[in-house]
Amino acid sequence: MLDRVAQKKKQTISVTMPGKTDRSAAPVPALRLRLSLRQLEVFVATARYGSTRAAADQVSRSQSAASAALADLEGVLGRPLFDRVGRRLVLNENGRALLPRANALLDQALQAERLFGSGHDAPLRVAASLTIGEYLLPELLARWKTAHPRSPVELMIGNTREVVAAVAAFEVDLGFIEGPQTHPQLLVRPWRTDELVIVASPQHLLAGRTASLRQLREATWALREPGSGTREAAERWLIERVGPLRVDFELGSPEAIKRLVAAGAALGCLAREVVAHELAQGSLVEVATTLPRATRRLAIVLHRDKHLGPGSEDFLRHCRECAPALP
Repeated sequence: MLDRVAQKKKQTISVTMPGKTDRSAAPVPALRLRLSLRQLEVFVATARYGSTRAAADQVSRSQSAASAALADLEGVLGRPLFDRVGRRLVLNENGRALLPRANALLDQALQAERLFGSGHDAPLRVAASLTIGEYLLPELLARWKTAHPRSPVELMIGNTREVVAAVAAFEVDLGFIEGPQTHPQLLVRPWRTDELVIVASPQHLLAGRTASLRQLREATWALREPGSGTREAAERWLIERVGPLRVDFELGSPEAIKRLVAAGAALGCLAREVVAHELAQGSLVEVATTLPRATRRLAIVLHRDKHLGPGSEDFLRHCRECAPALP
């Protein structure tokens, strides 16, 4: 009798209930990340500079370490990211698909590091075209800085093409441009307007006169370089109405153009804000014409995948509140 009871106690009954999970089953292992931020950093630097040697200099690694990191990344993804063209590495379709995501991840990692930095808030990183960066933004930045004394300000100034490239590469948080640029990874938001004017030396033959289209066409001009928003706007305004211009000077700086024009060497076409001081002083004069006013829209550019921090959001609000109403 006792033996029968002991045998019954040793029996195990397993019951499976519909819709219930067997808690004794082994847990499903969590997915493990196989790529690293270091690999992505090397990949982005290689995409930008065209070789692992140049990328290694940018990320403070040896070339062999950079090459190994890139090879590891391609091994993890199971696909090549570059085409080898001579000694250069050129992004293929796989690399182009990965680049914006890699930039976004690195940018977020950088922001996380800055949360625990040296006691300062995250820096405000801005890129602006020359007219905006030198004549419109300084006062706005100064006012914003009083409300954010712990935030460093980093302002990169270049032409419109360079600003767009910096925002697309996550080198800055936001950009300000003059030209009607578009980019598949960027959002372009209207900001404010400005006006282009033709200026000359007070001793120029067209000073104090209403210049005809023929006189404008035959004059010598000093304009900004190709890629500049001011150059694009000037050509749309002038060439469509006047015809081909005699551009003897292409300069990358509004200040250089103003000095050259003031010396009597050429006519110039710049934003009114850029020449306001010289017009008031009399070192430059505005040339009257029969052309319609040349107004253009300035814009703010943002990356579609960029998450702006509180400081950048506040600066955007500040710029919009201080901007004149768009027509």
